[in-house]
Amino acid sequence: MRLQEFDYELPPERIAQHPSPERDSARLLLLDRARAEWSDHRFRELPQLLRRGDLLVLNDSRVLPARLFGRREGVHAQPLPGPRNPARHDYLKRRIEVLLTRALDTGVWQALVRPGRKLATGERLWFGAPAPLLQAEIAGRGAMGERTLRFSHADGRPFRSQEEFLAALEQIGHVPLPPYIHRAPGKADRAEDRERYQTIFAREPGSVAAPTAGLHFSHDVLARLAEAGIETARITLEVGLGTFQPVRAEKIENHPMHAERYRIAPEAAAAVNQARQAGRRVIAVGTTSARALEASARAHDGAVAAGAGETDLFLYPGQRFQVIQALLTNFHAPRSTLLMLVAAFAGLELTLSAYHHAIASGYRFLSYGDCMLIV
Repeated sequence: MRLQEFDYELPPERIAQHPSPERDSARLLLLDRARAEWSDHRFRELPQLLRRGDLLVLNDSRVLPARLFGRREGVHAQPLPGPRNPARHDYLKRRIEVLLTRALDTGVWQALVRPGRKLATGERLWFGAPAPLLQAEIAGRGAMGERTLRFSHADGRPFRSQEEFLAALEQIGHVPLPPYIHRAPGKADRAEDRERYQTIFAREPGSVAAPTAGLHFSHDVLARLAEAGIETARITLEVGLGTFQPVRAEKIENHPMHAERYRIAPEAAAAVNQARQAGRRVIAVGTTSARALEASARAHDGAVAAGAGETDLFLYPGQRFQVIQALLTNFHAPRSTLLMLVAAFAGLELTLSAYHHAIASGYRFLSYGDCMLIV
C-alpha cells in the first residue's frame, strides 16, 4: 500500500495542547465496523457502551521523566588551544537536551541528543542545577543523533540498580511530551503534565511516551466497569519512539518498526485466553496493548502466553487480528503507523470517513485528544 493512502488534512487547531478538564470528560466516537456507522458519546459512558463479560486489556507501563537538560563538560574545561574564536568556543556553552529512549543496562541508556553532531565518544555531560546531580559519559554513537550514555552520580559513583537511577531521574527529568504539544518558550512541561500524561493505573516504569488511550480512565469509570460485569487485565508494553517515527517508505510494507519490550503476567494471559474460549470480547485499550497481544499470539500458535518479549510487529491493512475483537484508541496523526494499525482493524475507508466526521465535529486529536471505540 502507498503512504499517501493514509494521508488526511489535520487542522492545527484540532491537535489538543492540554488534557480535557477531567479524564473521563473526553469525547468518544463509537465506530461500528459491521454497520459502517458511528455515534458521538463521552468517555464516561463507556460502561454503557460495552457488554457484560467484555475484557478490557490495559497497558500499565509508566512514562519516565525521560527528557533531560544538561551542559557539556567543556563549560568548565580549560580553554581550547589556539587563537580565541568565539564561534569555536560558543558551542561548549549551549544547553544539551537528552531524550532517553531505551535502557540497555543499569544506568546505561540509548538516547537522542541535541545538538549532538560535535559530541564525541568519551565526552561527559552534566545534569542538574544549580548543583549537578548526574553525569553521563558518551559511550557510543549511532545514527541521527542517537548516543549510548553511561550515567553515574555527580561524584562519579556508579548506580547500584536501575531503581536507584530512576529515583535520581525523577528529581531532574521532564515529561517527554510529543513535539506537537507546545509549551511556553524555555518550558519543557507543566505541572499538569506530570499527572495527566500518565494513566491512573501506571505501574511499570519504562515508557518514553504515554499509552494515550488509557489516559481517559478515571477511578469512577473503572469502578462502574466492574459493577457492570466488565473485566480488566493489565499487561505492559514499554512505549518507545519507534512507534511514533515517521513513515518514509512510499510502500508502507518497507517501513522498519523498532522493537518494543512487553510483559504479560500469567493471570493476564489466563484472563485473555479464557475470555476467548468463552466467546467474550477482548478489547485492547490502545494500539500498544493490541500490538503486545497480537505479537504474543503470533509467537505462540494463536494463544496469548505469559512471559516477556520484544515485538517489531507492524500491523497494516490486509493483516488479520487473532486476539482482539474491539479497540479503544485515540485519533492518530496522518501517515503514522498508529493510523495504519487502526485502518487494519476497521478498514481504511471507514477509518478515514470516521476521522473526517471527527474533524468536522470538533473532536480533539493526538495524545491529549479524544478517543474512539471500534467494535
